[in-house]
Amino acid sequence: MAGRSLTTTLALAFAGTTIAVFALVGSVLYFALEKQVTQQDDDEIVLAARHTRRLTNELRSADDVRTHADRLTSQVLGNAALSMAVRDANGTMLLSHNAEGGTTSMIEPLVATQRVAPSARITHTAIVEAQRDARLPVRGLAAEASLADGSAVTIVIARDMTDRWILLDHYRDRLYGAGFGGMLLAFLMSWMLVHESLRPLRQLAAHAAQVTVDRLHARMNIDNAPRELAVVIASLNAMLDRLAGGFQRMSQYTADLAHDMRTPLANLRGSNEVALARPRSAEEYQAVLESNLEECERLSRMIESVLFLARAEHPQFVTHMKTLDAREELQRVADYFEGIADDAGVQVRVTGSGAVRADPELFRRAVSNLLANAIRHTPREREIELSAAAAATALRITVANQGSHIDPSALERVFDRFYRADPARHNAPAGPASTGLGLAIVRTIMELHGGNAYAESDAASTRFILNFPKT
Repeated sequence: MAGRSLTTTLALAFAGTTIAVFALVGSVLYFALEKQVTQQDDDEIVLAARHTRRLTNELRSADDVRTHADRLTSQVLGNAALSMAVRDANGTMLLSHNAEGGTTSMIEPLVATQRVAPSARITHTAIVEAQRDARLPVRGLAAEASLADGSAVTIVIARDMTDRWILLDHYRDRLYGAGFGGMLLAFLMSWMLVHESLRPLRQLAAHAAQVTVDRLHARMNIDNAPRELAVVIASLNAMLDRLAGGFQRMSQYTADLAHDMRTPLANLRGSNEVALARPRSAEEYQAVLESNLEECERLSRMIESVLFLARAEHPQFVTHMKTLDAREELQRVADYFEGIADDAGVQVRVTGSGAVRADPELFRRAVSNLLANAIRHTPREREIELSAAAAATALRITVANQGSHIDPSALERVFDRFYRADPARHNAPAGPASTGLGLAIVRTIMELHGGNAYAESDAASTRFILNFPKT
């Protein structure tokens, strides 16, 4: 099942962000306009109420209020939404302005509210909001005033807010339209920009599709790639380098394994064909069987070594680390090879001391492989030295033999699988025949221990050195 389009997802995200920004900004602007309009209307109401009360306080009686009605109503002239009413203490309407269209219904809700006392200052806090016919909004206030004859009247100033509602509704509709249009524009532009921005990714996918087993040399170009993809492309190219190297090593390893297995198999087949060419004595058949057994043992060791290397490269390979006495372990290996060394005419000497943290079986196998290799390449009447010495950050195990000098170019490859620095000598009679995997196993064991292995060679001796990290 195909996943969602990254281009569409990002475009929708940008569109959603745009509409959220529009909604936030629009809301702020809408409420700011509403507050400004309300503040302006409240200022007109308060100002009209103050002037009207001041003029009313100068009148002597209710009759003067009727007589000077034009003077009083002039405070709300010029604004068709403003209304005025003056009532006496009995509720009798002394004057009204803008009575058409239901002024009374505008005034009544305000009269019922709390009134400003004659001696109190009229402020914005006295303004209340009410509703008249058809639930239309009204804002205003009611204030009391004292006439010269001591009677009291109630002044009501009201403003019909219907026009303000219509204004704000139109403004809100425009904000909705602008927000929706902006969202569509943001979606379309984002889609085009993201689609164009992802072109290097599509090109990367096209280049990756061209990489096959037969074309592992192909690499992705990072010259014109965006900086964000340059690291990814470099990592992919590095991965391809590792894969190419792995395939090359695997191919070489398979070819070397087939070549090395072909030799003992050819020997087995040849000896059997010779033995079957004519009738032979029991001693001759016994010699053939002994030769075949040696070749079978060589094949068995080779298969065992290959299986060990395969298991060691598995991430779940288990090691059992212990703190070992290096000298004791080296002496154990030397004692095991004592008979083989005597047959080869060489002497094995153990020196040094130290503690090493390692898997006992793997430690012995690594040293045994080095010692077997040294026995095969050490002339008779010479000495092999196994030594342990503490270095700054590691315990160094050295297997040194007085053999032939190894060329410096070969020192870098002696730990490769099936590599032999002197192919003509791999079947030397001293010790078991080499499978070409012994030193490769040594390097793998050292990698499992977090250490390293390397070789040194000069005219005096050849030395194989194992560095185990200190405990």
